[in-house]
Amino acid sequence: MRVLGMISGTSHDGIDIAAVDFMVEDDVLRARIVHHISVPYAPDLRQRLIDAMPPAPVGFDVVCELDTRIGQAFATAASRAVEEAGAVDVVCTHGQTVFHWVEGGRALGTLQIGQPAWIAEATGATVVSDVRSDDVAAGGHGAPLVPLLDVRMLAPLIEDGAVAAALNLGGIANLTVCRSATDPVAWDIGPANALIDAVVTDAPGAATFDRDGELAATGAVDRVLLTELLDSPYFGRPAPKSTGKELFNLDYVRDALDRSGVTPSLPDLVATLTELSAVTVAQAVSQAGVGVLVASGGGVRNPVLMRRLGELLPGVRVTSSDALGVPSDHKEAIAFALIGWASVHGLPGNVPSCTGADGPRVLGRISPAGTPPPKIDAWPGTLVFER
Repeated sequence: MRVLGMISGTSHDGIDIAAVDFMVEDDVLRARIVHHISVPYAPDLRQRLIDAMPPAPVGFDVVCELDTRIGQAFATAASRAVEEAGAVDVVCTHGQTVFHWVEGGRALGTLQIGQPAWIAEATGATVVSDVRSDDVAAGGHGAPLVPLLDVRMLAPLIEDGAVAAALNLGGIANLTVCRSATDPVAWDIGPANALIDAVVTDAPGAATFDRDGELAATGAVDRVLLTELLDSPYFGRPAPKSTGKELFNLDYVRDALDRSGVTPSLPDLVATLTELSAVTVAQAVSQAGVGVLVASGGGVRNPVLMRRLGELLPGVRVTSSDALGVPSDHKEAIAFALIGWASVHGLPGNVPSCTGADGPRVLGRISPAGTPPPKIDAWPGTLVFER
């Protein structure tokens, strides 16, 4: 079965796509990544989305417009992937998170938009969508969902009591920690690229992120500002926990600037926000006793961030998911392909110890096309990526 995984993350800059062939042999699920691409949002659509993100007030007219336009963007991107990689049986679309409702440390709701009907119409494939809500309804955070892939990807690294973790450096940093196959934990740490992207996008010029860490490399960390940025109750809350742009947005930076009374240059501001990401990630990794850290996401391409993680974690072996056969830029899209495969086979796609849900749940709404695949009684024992 060929599944197309699609996601636009908290950087909301475009759509990551991965086509994966899955085949079960005995107790082994074999996965072959046949295609992966990233398709940027049209500039006007991205700006429209940024303008509508929290804390901006919007009406249902704007939500309807964005739901349609993002759905159409996903449909166009899916059609391109099908043209380049061949027909797919299933598309699993995460869509675009526009609000993640958390109060008192509990997730009460989550909203991803990008109307899946456009994808179904464009591809003729079965479409799995709205994959977070089932976990939230079961008492979980609906995030992170990548542990479904992480625990299988890390399995070879946790023999003899070793502790391994998968780190995703997207807009938000999240961590999956495995000491054994039966007790993984995961949570959103805080911002990875979200605040950096926000201040760069807000500054004069056409840039929307700190390409290759160039701004951070020329700036100096403002320790007074860093102290204010670290002063959020979120960082001290226990896992499981989740967060997003509702908290870590441009206003978060502006409030910290007001409290600190400093006026850093853009390079100094970006350097400080990069240090914030490195410090909070390093604290989480150290407290979890991790020995091997497998990183992925856009932050892997930021040499300043990766260098600081190495400096702050001297006893940890830091590598990327590429070394395990999972392209670091598209790991989340691959994870959502795996979730889609699970959903159409009636298998749970959440990891309750990671999200806080009351138990395993089959995720998503399924828009069927053709004859549905047979259900599978239990997850295969091993996931193997074939090159």
